[in-house]
Amino acid sequence: MLRNLLSLFIILFLLSCNNSTKKSEAEAFLKTIPGDYMFMQRAYPTGTIKDNAVKEAIQWKKNLNRNVSQNEPWEFAGPFNIGGRITDIHIPSTQSQTYYVGAASGGIFKSINAGADWLPIFDDQDALAIGDIETSNTDNNLVWVGTGEPNGGGGSLTYSGDGIYKSNNAGETWENKGLENVGSIAKVVIDPNNDNIVFAGAMGPLFRNDANRGVYRTIDGGTNWEKVLFINDQTGIADMAIHPTNSNIIYATSWERIRRPDFNQYGGASSNVYKSTDGGTTWTIISNGLPTSPSQKGRISIDISQSNPNVLYAQYCDASGGLQGVYKTINEGDSWVAVNSNQLTNVGFNYWFGGIFIDPTNEDTIYYVGFTVQKSTNGGASWQDAFPNVHVDQHALAFNNSVSGEVLLGNDGGFYKSTNNGNSSTKSLNLPITQLYRVFVDEQNENSIIAGAQDNSTVRTRTENTTNWNIIYGGDGFQPLIDPQNSNIIYALSQYGNLGKSTNSGNSFFNATNGISNGDEKNWDTPILFDPSNSQILYYGANKVYKSTNAAGSWSAISPDLTNGPYSGNLVFGTIVSIDVSPLNSDLIYAGTDDGNIWATQNGGANWELLSGNLPNRWVTKVYASPNDINTVYATFSGYRYGEDNGHVYKSIDAGINWFDISQNLPDIPVNDVIRDSFGNLYIATDVGVLATKDEGANWQALDNEMPSVVVTDLFLHQNSQQLFAATFGRSIYKLDVSSNILSVETNSISSEVKMYPNPASEFVTIQFKNSSEQKIELYNIEGKLILKKTIEANLNSIQLSLNGIKSGVYFVSIKEGQNLTTKKLIIK
Repeated sequence: MLRNLLSLFIILFLLSCNNSTKKSEAEAFLKTIPGDYMFMQRAYPTGTIKDNAVKEAIQWKKNLNRNVSQNEPWEFAGPFNIGGRITDIHIPSTQSQTYYVGAASGGIFKSINAGADWLPIFDDQDALAIGDIETSNTDNNLVWVGTGEPNGGGGSLTYSGDGIYKSNNAGETWENKGLENVGSIAKVVIDPNNDNIVFAGAMGPLFRNDANRGVYRTIDGGTNWEKVLFINDQTGIADMAIHPTNSNIIYATSWERIRRPDFNQYGGASSNVYKSTDGGTTWTIISNGLPTSPSQKGRISIDISQSNPNVLYAQYCDASGGLQGVYKTINEGDSWVAVNSNQLTNVGFNYWFGGIFIDPTNEDTIYYVGFTVQKSTNGGASWQDAFPNVHVDQHALAFNNSVSGEVLLGNDGGFYKSTNNGNSSTKSLNLPITQLYRVFVDEQNENSIIAGAQDNSTVRTRTENTTNWNIIYGGDGFQPLIDPQNSNIIYALSQYGNLGKSTNSGNSFFNATNGISNGDEKNWDTPILFDPSNSQILYYGANKVYKSTNAAGSWSAISPDLTNGPYSGNLVFGTIVSIDVSPLNSDLIYAGTDDGNIWATQNGGANWELLSGNLPNRWVTKVYASPNDINTVYATFSGYRYGEDNGHVYKSIDAGINWFDISQNLPDIPVNDVIRDSFGNLYIATDVGVLATKDEGANWQALDNEMPSVVVTDLFLHQNSQQLFAATFGRSIYKLDVSSNILSVETNSISSEVKMYPNPASEFVTIQFKNSSEQKIELYNIEGKLILKKTIEANLNSIQLSLNGIKSGVYFVSIKEGQNLTTKKLIIK
């Protein structure tokens, strides 16, 4: 008895020491990082995000020896019509029907028919966060792209890029031309007289000081780069402009930006307007008439009039993010005067917006792209609203030089087009760039999908149509639920646990948090779920686990505080981020926290046991109870190893008493979710897509067939249809049919033997292969819909497919011989 008591004392002491260590690490973490949910998730407890981790993980995927292959391609499930954050829009100077759109975390889309259809043209690259797109005025096939989002961040993570890219064929192929370590590129400027001379304005990484900031110049088309303007390691370049005929004259705006937990400094003394008159070799600050006080200088936007290059406008934010003013020069920046800015909307976070744009045909017509769009036709003397009823938070604007009155707008809600100078506009309903946190599917209808979206609310569709999604609950959207017994009952969450319930299929919602303490800490992405055996019973995670037995009519806490908090400071931290209930025993409940704890109760909450003493101290993203074995449980983690010998996916076969790492063969990349199918295959959502294993982690397979290397935040397996849904942060939702064992197909021996030409194709495509037995060829569009199907007799080694009647876009050709399968991308022009 004494020995047992002594053993118990030692265990409790070690757990206490472990929790004390975790709390001290968490306190230090809170003092070194900004309050961005997705950043915090990946940075805990070090306070930093590992450089090049995503790039290395994508390269790992490319180099995989694929000894298994998925039978079916991913199918796009929508939404097309909700949209997402756009960071840049560009129209080539002589191609009135061609538009390029850069998404914050979804790559580049191109239209050659004035926005009627869009083609993703950057999906094969390693970075899908876009800063700026530019084309040469003399050769519109020459396209430059600066990667990384230069915006100031918020609840939504803004991703760095991997440098600057160049295409000589209008985006059909790309070459990385360097600057891989500059974080984000806010502006690319091409010399109007020499295509080999290009400037890149680098804002640098968002979350740390770094010397890779400033203006870079190449004079040989990107082979070599020289940093020609550097201010300091916390000041980057937010905007640039070049004289349309005299390329010696260049302007750049610097932005001093510091992120800290207790304050965000969005300006300071080193925020200025610079000018070069010798092609970027030397620079001087121009300030005559411009703000000089450090508190008045934040993010600065600048534009030069194409019709009268003596005229420029500069829009200033102050150091706290407020709108400071708009200034005009008529003498190339020698002196400036303030124009009227009293009528402009000032919401206090103007550093998030795109700034000032001048109509290329009229120096007095200017647009302020801020919280909303406002326009002046008299050089800033007065302003009126433009682009009425569009989504808020504007980032990009482009004029069509070839079409009078045509102005394009990009914001947090997507792409808008005006044909009457912004008096009215229409929204594109076919850009799949929504940034999603969570997805849920009605068990009674696999086409009824509901999802939580960054800055775009809780959205839903009830049909297979990918363009008819609707917003049903406001705010940022998070985990939704649909009652499996009654589809009219819907639960929806907005940020920090604001829970609403609808009993009329989403037509209206009422508050459903009765009994949940306002004083409890709730995560930005608060977890909620049904008891698998009874949809009247729900669970909700704050810093305690709450339970409702009357369908969210009221709630009661069934646990103590399961975090190591409380924590000081103004950040929400010390919360439960994952809850799971065993489908085999409703009294077995698991909970994971953002400060590295995993707990379990085997008696419905009466007693809780800490299970994570020997697990990594990182943000828990999912605790997942096996649907097949009551003693098996999985745990996934965000963050990075930083030299430690630990993983991101763990498994226990004794209900969490002992754990072993099943991710040793994975790259060092955050894992966001885990789920198991009926064949025992495990799927994980990661920052580079969906990975799977059929042997509990001994070998992992990249399921990247027709899904780009985008961040996947959530997985949902629809039981009735056996469709696996993946919510992405930047490319909406994909689904995959897992009703058959997709990891059972043997080694793909035919991939290297297949040749397809021409590609891109227009009227026909020839497919060449070695063929000893019957083969099936199928053509799918980007939404995963079957367009045509052919069966090829044995011993034929080529086929020519007619493409007449098939519209331009990205397609996938699937070729199957017995159990061997390969899929090739085909672009139809």
